[in-house]
Amino acid sequence: MRHGPTHQKTFTGWRDVPADLSDSAAIARLADWLPADAPIISSDLKRAVATADAIAAGRRRLPHASDLREFNFGDWDGVHFTQVAATHPELSRAFWEEPGDIAPPNGESWNAVTRRVARTVDDVLARHDGDLVCVAHFGVILCHMAHATGMSPYEALGHKIDPLSATMLVQTDGTWQAEHINHAP
Repeated sequence: MRHGPTHQKTFTGWRDVPADLSDSAAIARLADWLPADAPIISSDLKRAVATADAIAAGRRRLPHASDLREFNFGDWDGVHFTQVAATHPELSRAFWEEPGDIAPPNGESWNAVTRRVARTVDDVLARHDGDLVCVAHFGVILCHMAHATGMSPYEALGHKIDPLSATMLVQTDGTWQAEHINHAP
C-alpha cells in the first residue's frame, strides 16, 4: 500500500517528508481491509513508517527496509516538475516515456529501483509464509507490480496509485497477478 499524502508539489524521493495521517476514517477502513494476520514491512522513510504504524492494528511489524524507498530522484528531488522539464527537457521526457535505464542526474533508473525492490520483497517473502503488507511509495509499487506481473514499465506508469490506497498482488504457483490496483476500501 502507498503511504499517506505528503502534499508535496515537487519530485519527492529520498527526502524524508512526513505523511498527513489526519484522515483517521480512511486509515481505519484500510486497516480493517488488510489481512489481519499479515506482518507489516515499510520503507524506512518517515512517511511510510508512520503510515505503517497507523494501520498496524496489532499486526507484527517487521524492521523497516531502506530498499523499499521511493526512487532516488537525485538532483531532481525537491524540484518542481515544470522546472525539471525546463532544465532537462529531453531527459525528463525520456524518464517517463522510456522507463528502463534512464535516470535523473545523480539518481536512479526504473530498472535499478525494480532490482532493489524485487530483491527485498523476494527476501522477505522467503522468510515469512502467507500474506505480507508492504507500506511503500508510488514508484516502488509500480516497479514491483510491473516486475511481478510482466507488465512493461511504460504500462505500469499508466496506473494511478493514490496515497492510502492498496495494490494487491497475489502469487499462485509461482505466477503473480494484480487483483487490486489503487484500491481505496
